[in-house]
Amino acid sequence: MGPQPWRHRPGCRRARPEPSGAVPAHGPPRYSTRMKRRSFTFRLFLRLLPVLALAAALPWLLAYWMDHGWVVTTVSALILLSLMWWTLRRATAPVRSLMRALAGTTSSYRDGEYNFGVHWPGNDELGDLVQAHRELGDVLRAQRQGLVQRELLLDTMVQNTPVAMLLIASGGDGVARVVFSNLAARKLLHGGWKLEGQRLEDVLEQVPVELRDAIARGGDSLFAVHADGEDGDEDDEQVYHLSRRAFQLNGRPHDLLLVRLLTAELRRQEVQTWKKVIRVISHELNNSLAPIASLAHSGGVLVQRERFDRLPEIFTTIEDRARHLEGFIRGYARFAKLPQPQLQTVHWAPFLSSLRQQIPFGMEREPDEELSSRIDIAQFGQALLNLLKNAHEACAEAEPPNDDVQVQLTRLPQWLRLDVLDRGKGMNEQVLQNALMPFYSTKRNGTGLGLALTREIVEAHGGRVSLQNRGDGGLCVSILLPVG
Repeated sequence: MGPQPWRHRPGCRRARPEPSGAVPAHGPPRYSTRMKRRSFTFRLFLRLLPVLALAAALPWLLAYWMDHGWVVTTVSALILLSLMWWTLRRATAPVRSLMRALAGTTSSYRDGEYNFGVHWPGNDELGDLVQAHRELGDVLRAQRQGLVQRELLLDTMVQNTPVAMLLIASGGDGVARVVFSNLAARKLLHGGWKLEGQRLEDVLEQVPVELRDAIARGGDSLFAVHADGEDGDEDDEQVYHLSRRAFQLNGRPHDLLLVRLLTAELRRQEVQTWKKVIRVISHELNNSLAPIASLAHSGGVLVQRERFDRLPEIFTTIEDRARHLEGFIRGYARFAKLPQPQLQTVHWAPFLSSLRQQIPFGMEREPDEELSSRIDIAQFGQALLNLLKNAHEACAEAEPPNDDVQVQLTRLPQWLRLDVLDRGKGMNEQVLQNALMPFYSTKRNGTGLGLALTREIVEAHGGRVSLQNRGDGGLCVSILLPVG
């Protein structure tokens, strides 16, 4: 008995096969029927099986009506080839439709459209391919939505940042034009109007000359703009920082200009600096003037009593405190009025040898006699003396105390590195971050100017200063000087 036909039950929806092809992104309708997995090759074989049976039986049937063998062969071949062509074409028609659908959805993906999917009614290898293609579409759709959200977030941040952003690129005519500008750039440079497409030269004609000169110089710079366009009251001065970066975008060179207003921040820092300066100076003045006033009063009392034997001791103490105060003020003045370095070629071997006569230190390897740099002997000698003095003080406070102070000189490809090393207690993280700041000191009687003055001298020579703790205890102060 053959298979019974499927009967439609009342109240149930009849499940009909869906043709293969493109469907909406939410996918094809789902049915409650379960499909048995069959290989596409097996199904194609079942389609061709009647043709194969006919190929075996047809020559015998035609032999009853035709006497010539070649006629039977010719007619059988024509009939079988036609049937085979028709069967294959009908069997592969859904596959061809599927291939066209896959090509169409791939083109949609390439164009950024992910709202279409592909449906295949069979549960076979092609169904697995369609399922993988559908999952790929879901992943691309989710990624596209994430990118859109991130683009919206980035655009909101860029448009609302207080930093003026200006993207510049040269067009086919070789003229630099504005490609992108945010709201801050439009307000600063063009009264709030759009800048895209305008020539950079036309935009710069409307900005203050200080900004124009800063852009013309290239690189990063600080510049001040006065409200009336001329030098006037410092309260009317606006300080800006210009940052310029070059990069390649879509194979074309672009320049990104960032202009940031620093007036409020600098004034806050200036106020904090002045407060710190006043606090340090007041503390030092009180430490010196209070004993002087007390000793002067004591001296007056002794004079009234005609006891002059202790007056020399009192005057000596007053002189010491006065000289200490004089040295303190001279140190501040030297920091505030550091002159430009007078560069001259100095060979390191004799320079360090003369420095070693003033303060002791060791060297694992003597520098090459030909190794030299262009430095200011007086300023750089003072900077190294400050570092060596700090190193000896750190070694004296170590447990147990020592005098292991070393100087190392290393030649790098573009730099000359000078390290001052000690075996003290080192510094904690907070002290390392603030040690080079002016007026910062952890010493009881320190002024906080030694390392700050050293950094000013090194940076005036085009170098850099860094501090790091040594792995086996102690501190390393590194100075990098440009070669040549």
